[in-house]
Amino acid sequence: MHIMEGFLPGPWWQIWFAVSIPVILYGMNKLNKLTNEKREILPLLAVAGAFIFVLSALKLPSVTGSCSHPTGTGMAAILFGPAITAVLSTIVLLYQELFLAHGGFTTLGANVFSMGIAGPVVAYIVYKMGIKLNINFYVVIFLAATLGDWTTYLVTSTQLALAFPADAGGIFTSFKAFATIFAITQIPLAIMEGAITALIFKYVIQVKSDVLVKLNVISDARIRKIREMSV
Repeated sequence: MHIMEGFLPGPWWQIWFAVSIPVILYGMNKLNKLTNEKREILPLLAVAGAFIFVLSALKLPSVTGSCSHPTGTGMAAILFGPAITAVLSTIVLLYQELFLAHGGFTTLGANVFSMGIAGPVVAYIVYKMGIKLNINFYVVIFLAATLGDWTTYLVTSTQLALAFPADAGGIFTSFKAFATIFAITQIPLAIMEGAITALIFKYVIQVKSDVLVKLNVISDARIRKIREMSV
């Protein structure tokens, strides 16, 4: 859901920067503390960032001025929380703007908010609630990543609707039109992302579960239970 360069008029592109920047700064502070305290998570941090980059670079034409793609942010949100995910997403979006002509500088704030903040917040909340309700771990991962992706596309639809309200029906009509077009590609893409994210966590549980415990993603007792069920 990268909105292209120059597509959002003022004051909307400035507003999304104003909303996103405090979250990014907070995330940078959290990221600095985390890497200083737990240097062993750096490889996993790099993998999470690469996952966001690869999935969000799979661009499919959708709404004029934007596009559809998986986001990859659900995994980072579960591992590191929404704030750090916002930082990783910002780095990815900046790189894609510079070298892939994907997104834009004036629309960076809007793109970070939808893909790097709103989606990860929902993914994180869904994950925490699912774990608290003792739902199957992999089902929770799937739901968190899928719903986080759908949230991103709904927020992008809202951003476009606010900037371009319809003459008849205003913002609501525009939102309905944008969301309907996005849905054609985004619904299956999000489901695919949810499945891939769940498979990745299954692999991590098998080979490097101690990192998940250190990050307080899941308890050691829950990991033992998952492994017993897999036998």
